[in-house]
Amino acid sequence: MKKTITIMAVAAVCMMGCSQKSANPFMEEWNTPYNVPPFDKIKTEHYIPAFEEGMKQQSENVEAIANNTEEPTFGNTILALENSGELLEKVSGVFFNLTECCNSPEMEEIANEMMPKLSQHSDNIYLNEKLFKRVKAVYEKQNSMELTPEQARLLEVTYKNFVRGGANIPANQQKRFREINERLAVLTLKFGNNVLKATNDYKLVVDNVEELKGMPQSQLDAALEMGNADPSTKGKYVFTVQVPSMEPFLMNCENRELRKELWTAYSTRCTSGASDNTKVIDEIVNLRLERAKMFGFPSHAAYVLDDCMAKTPEAADSLLMQVWRPALAKAKEEAALYQKMMNEDGIQGQLQPYDWRYYSEKLRKAQYDLDDDVIRPYFSLDNVRNGVFLCCEKLYGITFRENKEIPTYDKDAIPYEVVENGQVIAIIYMDFFPRESKRSGAWMTNFREQEVKNGKNIIPVISLVFNFTKPTKETPSLLNFDETSTFFHEFGHGLHSVFSKCQFRSISGTNVPRDFVELPSQFFEHWASEPEVMRMYAKHYQSGEVIPDSLINKIEAAATYGQGFINTELLAASFLDLDYYSITEPTPIKLPDFEDQAMAKIGLIPEIISRYKSTYFQHVFTTGYDAGYYSYTWAAVLDNDAFEPFKEKGIFNKEIATSFRTNILEKGNTEDPMVLYKRYRGAAPSIEPLLKNRGLK
Repeated sequence: MKKTITIMAVAAVCMMGCSQKSANPFMEEWNTPYNVPPFDKIKTEHYIPAFEEGMKQQSENVEAIANNTEEPTFGNTILALENSGELLEKVSGVFFNLTECCNSPEMEEIANEMMPKLSQHSDNIYLNEKLFKRVKAVYEKQNSMELTPEQARLLEVTYKNFVRGGANIPANQQKRFREINERLAVLTLKFGNNVLKATNDYKLVVDNVEELKGMPQSQLDAALEMGNADPSTKGKYVFTVQVPSMEPFLMNCENRELRKELWTAYSTRCTSGASDNTKVIDEIVNLRLERAKMFGFPSHAAYVLDDCMAKTPEAADSLLMQVWRPALAKAKEEAALYQKMMNEDGIQGQLQPYDWRYYSEKLRKAQYDLDDDVIRPYFSLDNVRNGVFLCCEKLYGITFRENKEIPTYDKDAIPYEVVENGQVIAIIYMDFFPRESKRSGAWMTNFREQEVKNGKNIIPVISLVFNFTKPTKETPSLLNFDETSTFFHEFGHGLHSVFSKCQFRSISGTNVPRDFVELPSQFFEHWASEPEVMRMYAKHYQSGEVIPDSLINKIEAAATYGQGFINTELLAASFLDLDYYSITEPTPIKLPDFEDQAMAKIGLIPEIISRYKSTYFQHVFTTGYDAGYYSYTWAAVLDNDAFEPFKEKGIFNKEIATSFRTNILEKGNTEDPMVLYKRYRGAAPSIEPLLKNRGLK
């Protein structure tokens, strides 16, 4: 997932005294390698003064642009606006990323204070009548101006941002518009904090290892180490609802009651108590609808998708349905098989969601002789990372060099230089392991975007964040194949930023429509499973033995195994997202009723739940994928089609790789995404490769 910080969140916040200015790292030049943030010097007390001074400086810049008596031009209006708020960009780039991976009560306090101010500041820009008048004047005379294609694109994006930011909202509605934005800023923050708290609060503690029959030794070691980290659970086995702990447990633990207990804790997070998100969801959904209507759209989904490749909710829904029908049919076949296996085990009653992974893994072992515990030793974290590096070198000619002199925000976040022809073109932090201050999942983000400033290329500073199983004293971090694909996925996002060759930061790198942003990430996943690539990096962590062809063949044979479940749970979440944001009238959101009705409408079988239940569905309530979760499937059509030339001409074909780099990865949002795609592929994408590769045809 690409983590986004919206312009409304980034756009804001007053000095707490000039005496503090000189001591605040944000208000000084960063004399660090590659001017990365001086994490070792930044303290929580620095954020508010820096935010507020940054807001003050940008407000002054904006007023100067709005009050300029000269005729509006690209330079004195659009470019001047693009260059405003440099300090604000610096502090936002650090603060918002660290709230995701190094959160604390102090950081939450700052966020709670600043989010309404950030929203106000953003609205003050977009609702500035004089400023918009100048932006509109430049936009309307663009055909008579000699603009480069990238300048024209920045003008178009800037104008759209103002319109979508409320510039055309009638004056009598602007007060309410501001109130909605401020309230949404608070609610989305609260939603994420609730999920983090609920995730951290739950632990399944098992005293007797005999209750854990079927669990791989490496996972038992990790659970015991987690137990020993806390005096109250010393000598006991501790499991959490973090995916690296939960997934192997559900796949392997024979104890059905324990599987049920852990699954119930996972799937009912934030449904009650201090971390309850049910009322938060109701308010978010209805406020977003109210705001969309102010823009003249019938629903929030219509508003969001108007600025995406899909254009309409109907187009997104139509695509999802093309995959949903065959996926659901396959899921029903899988459920029948697992139900039979469960009955043969002497367990009566219906197969439950907490049974699915257990019997799926059991059948996979029997049908393909493929055991997750046999796979993991070949996919140590170090080996997978090396595999990613080798792919990048063979495809694009870049290498990676760890640099311990670069400041980092956590001991587990390792900084690397990305090197091409002896020159450093980007910095990437890789943050691998769970901690209580980090939200679950995996994502890519930027501390700094690529841009050209005063004729000098400013290289991006990127962060790739994961939650892989921590190494123990006995074993390194061993990944399953899904986690291996996740590593390649997030690295694909990283390459989109690494190779960015854009003039302006607001349209560089991954700042593209959300249903295009997942193309580079999902595209790079293909290399993880290629036999030629696996032989390069999949080596046994103890013996160094290259993964045998027999195991590669089993992985290939099982490639479409379980695709009914995988696609159905993903698509169910996509439909749920669209249902929330396709309401056209104020609707009381009562859970679980709304969710149950949405799933019944598409015929989701009870043995499977949506990949994310509503109360912890952070993609669509906090991280910018509202009415956009369909984009993973939309981009999957693109990525499977985009990989076809490599299948035909060789997976390391330099000519094709160069074409993908120059036409997609380097271009950011400098042109329409479909234009870029067709330039690379020579035609519009076909859905056929997706259906074929997922075994759904």
